[in-house]
Amino acid sequence: MKEFHRRRLPHIEAGERPVFVTFCTDKRLVIPESVRSIVLAACVHSHRTRFHMHGAIVMPDHVHLVLTPILKESEDPYSISEIMQGIKSSSAHTLNKALKRSGKLWQEESFDRVIRNVEVVREKVEYVCLNPVRAGLVLNEDQYPWLWREWIDDVE
Repeated sequence: MKEFHRRRLPHIEAGERPVFVTFCTDKRLVIPESVRSIVLAACVHSHRTRFHMHGAIVMPDHVHLVLTPILKESEDPYSISEIMQGIKSSSAHTLNKALKRSGKLWQEESFDRVIRNVEVVREKVEYVCLNPVRAGLVLNEDQYPWLWREWIDDVE
């Protein structure tokens, strides 16, 4: 009999470099439209305190983020695992409460990739923001309410 081991994806800490992150709901649970704003709010909540958010989108069963970790008082940047723990934990708690449900919301693992060329950050955000158009959910990304882009939504 073959033994199966849970795969743990490697996560490279990139310091203060931009990162593209994707995480999915457990068992591809569909997040109801009525509570997707809760997830989006959790994603951008620590913008400017733990990370600089460039863009975020909440799809029916997954989330894409483009962010850059920022420095703690200790002069070390927040790790991707710290950032993701905060986002997943707060969104799961608030969403479960709003839906009067309990249990796991997010898969443990997330996919993250360092964006090596800073000029590519905006292109990556624009590509991610087209997801609801490619999925046939809207005709134009600006029609999708669970989308956040720094150059549109970030008010000084």
